[in-house]
Amino acid sequence: MSPTAVTAIDAQRVLDRCDDLAAVSASPDGIERVHLSPEHARVNEIVATWMAHAGLRTRVDQAGNLWGRFEGREPGLPALVLGSHLDTVPDAGRYDGILGVLSAVEVARRLHDRAGELPFALEVVAFSDEEGTRFATALMGSSAVAGSWCEDWWERTDAAGTTVREAARAFGLDPARIAEAARRPEDLVGYLELHIEQGPHLEAADRALGVVTSIAGARRFTGRVVGQARHAGGTPYPRRRDALVGAGEVVLAVERLARERDGIATVGRLQAFPGGVNVVPGLVEFSLDVRDEHDADRDALVEEIRSAAERACTARGLGLELTEVHSARGVYCDEGLQRSVSAGIAATGDAEPLRLWSRAGHDAMALAAVTGVAMLFVRCEDGVSHAPDERVTLADVAVGLDAFEAAVLDVARAHRDG
Repeated sequence: MSPTAVTAIDAQRVLDRCDDLAAVSASPDGIERVHLSPEHARVNEIVATWMAHAGLRTRVDQAGNLWGRFEGREPGLPALVLGSHLDTVPDAGRYDGILGVLSAVEVARRLHDRAGELPFALEVVAFSDEEGTRFATALMGSSAVAGSWCEDWWERTDAAGTTVREAARAFGLDPARIAEAARRPEDLVGYLELHIEQGPHLEAADRALGVVTSIAGARRFTGRVVGQARHAGGTPYPRRRDALVGAGEVVLAVERLARERDGIATVGRLQAFPGGVNVVPGLVEFSLDVRDEHDADRDALVEEIRSAAERACTARGLGLELTEVHSARGVYCDEGLQRSVSAGIAATGDAEPLRLWSRAGHDAMALAAVTGVAMLFVRCEDGVSHAPDERVTLADVAVGLDAFEAAVLDVARAHRDG
């Protein structure tokens, strides 16, 4: 469906704002914005201005999340929350998370003059730390909102040795008040998140939008293969305990088992030590990310990978250490909110919206602990994400805005009728 002239203008405003935020980066060569950084503070400031122009009253909570709110037909009603995140991975694209926040601001702007018709308040949230790039713990911001902040997180450090506690204080937050970021279930109607798909399924089906049915739970590990560093020229093969060759077997086992089980497992980082060209590697450190639509299937895949890795390392006289650093349960989206998202997409002309599960994690996973959640996916070119080549079209963003707005109005209808 082609966008109207008005909707195209709104969509162009969203895309222009994505470009504006892309310029706020810690890296001169790409987009990088991490939790509790000066860049985080700057984008909060910019987006707060746009929220205010949309009629939202803004605040930053004690986890660094940015909020905007306007009241419904009477003050103090529970809120329907729209949002996503503003932090990025290193060398990021400009739409992952950001498109969802700015689309939510645009929908709020459209609905502000109709606030008196809404049986709930409307809030927009820009979460501070979905990616976990700085402190290797994802969903910090949304977890605080869900009341599931982990006290151990305060002592996690970034690459420079700065703790979360120190970074929070430098940002102007009070760690002793983190509980104030939590929201009560009775104060929320639900949470809706618009997000690029980060996969190729919508494009393959020639659809602009899709309804998310569930979000894969992820488990992440740091791994170490321990061998012995020795001279590359002087050490015969029977005496080698080459950690890199062993790690290579582990990486191949990860891919083979994931494909056999139709799961998803990725080694995204691999580093050999001591790193000399004439030294047999004595240590390899690696990352492991495992996810599946169903937690039981994911957990079974983890155990198969662990067993295969142990066998491969034992056969080569190597040690293996696998330490879990993140675990998030899979989430099923709320059926009522899914119906509203479907109704919103149908209102744009797609009578039978495509339903699909999210292979990527999202802030909605954390929010599901305190309220119902649902998600609307927008097609991205070739499914590319977490990379500078992230692309969306004006037409898709425009129809996404229309569907998002229509979904909010359908939630309002259901809330009044329910």
